[in-house]
Amino acid sequence: MFTVNANEIFAKVITDYHRYDNVDQPIENPYTQGTLDHLLYSKNWIDTVQWHLEDIIRDPNIDPVDALKIKRRIDASNQERTDMVEYVDSYMLDKYKDIVIVDGARLNTETPAWAIDKLSILALKVYHMQQEAERTDVSEEHNVACQKKLDVLLSQRVDLSTSIEELIEDIEAGRKFMKSYKQMKMYNDPTLNPVLYSKK
Repeated sequence: MFTVNANEIFAKVITDYHRYDNVDQPIENPYTQGTLDHLLYSKNWIDTVQWHLEDIIRDPNIDPVDALKIKRRIDASNQERTDMVEYVDSYMLDKYKDIVIVDGARLNTETPAWAIDKLSILALKVYHMQQEAERTDVSEEHNVACQKKLDVLLSQRVDLSTSIEELIEDIEAGRKFMKSYKQMKMYNDPTLNPVLYSKK
């Protein structure tokens, strides 16, 4: 199943990252370039690094200059994350380009890649909530509360994985069809962000 493979790749990424636990650690993608597995690994690596950048920037004692640098890095990461989702969508659009669409076929509210994006983020939530549930330096109440949250996240992953599988099945059967809309983010574009183009 597609989501079983995706979840395994995401778990591998998170484990690989935490061997170093360093936002500057270069990615070492073990999958062949051009494959979907390579894209999924790269996508989750971006998400994992950004997760930790978001933690760092919330340090109340962070130097403001460092905070600005990290904020700019997070902005760039968001753009990279969006680009990677669009790469995954392009891969899937090409894969299913010859599918015969049946009469009455419907468009889904989101593309498979944006659902996969949620699954990638969910993998990080599961990992870090499990870490919190297993801490030994906190109260039992903390562990219990985090375990309850973890149970919800695990249930959510089952539901989301099922929904993605059903969406892919519908696309392969022609019952649903894909359209990919570029996100057209404006804040990083010097021709579309008035703060940037007014400085010229």
